[in-house]
Amino acid sequence: MSRAPEASHAATEIASQPACWASAARLASQVSELLPVPGERVAVVGCGTSYHMALAYAGLREAAGHGLTDARPASELDHRRGYDRYLFLSRSGTTSEVLAAAEELPPGSSATGLTADPASPLAQAVSTVDLSFAAEQSVVQTRFATSVLVLLRAHLGELSPASTQALAGQARQAVESPLPEQVMTSTHFTFLGRGWTVGIAHEAALKLREAAQMWTESYFAAEVRHGPISVLDRASFVWCFGPPPPGLAPDIEATGARFFTSDLDPLAQLVLAQRAAVELARSRDLDPDHPRNLSFSVVLGGTERSRGHDCTTPDGR
Repeated sequence: MSRAPEASHAATEIASQPACWASAARLASQVSELLPVPGERVAVVGCGTSYHMALAYAGLREAAGHGLTDARPASELDHRRGYDRYLFLSRSGTTSEVLAAAEELPPGSSATGLTADPASPLAQAVSTVDLSFAAEQSVVQTRFATSVLVLLRAHLGELSPASTQALAGQARQAVESPLPEQVMTSTHFTFLGRGWTVGIAHEAALKLREAAQMWTESYFAAEVRHGPISVLDRASFVWCFGPPPPGLAPDIEATGARFFTSDLDPLAQLVLAQRAAVELARSRDLDPDHPRNLSFSVVLGGTERSRGHDCTTPDGR
């Protein structure tokens, strides 16, 4: 195993999220013509982390009454549901499955890519929202994904300027506060969500899995009782994003597992989970910037493109 450096790109990028989120929220009003309007049937397409953000956005958009919204892995996009608009989420703009899906759109389709590389193949294939202010050096994706979701939440009207400022404040709190008790001593993690936050739960599980090689699972919150609860014990940490179903916390605690939830916005809680992934990686002498068997972009039969730049100034650029 390779020893983690004293400082990682991932840790720096996690800490930069409050500034990036402010930039993303401001950008939303500038690119509104490229984003879905109420009543459109929308497919939100991505891979890995981007797919998890697609799940979260789809849940939020449908809950807001804006219309049918399907989150689909790029490799499983099905056009038979008759979408009016496609959103492609890709940090690098080079992911093979995303590019293949963009090339196979029905004639006349409206499509937008959200990427950190405005010169990428995705940007050449579809109209593009440029989030290069959230570009990353680490293979482990953090600030790009959360900035995409902030932009889309702002476009939905769920985040006003005041609530965006409050959300950025919660992100700063998540960056600066201690990690939840027992995170560093647990060896099994189960992340739970309800509605849109199940996408956040899936993403938290992925962060610990890829960066720290931890045993992680993720479910809709009530589903944990239907089988997964059988593996919980004193070594387990169960994290619920958003209010848990009634009676769930005592059921979890009866297994000996640590149950955790928070009043922070689930996206700000994800920042805590990202930090936990990096700290657990360091404690296991792993490099969170270069996880085992992973590359910056999945380019089948090709080579990777270069990374982006840091997001360090007050406005996130």
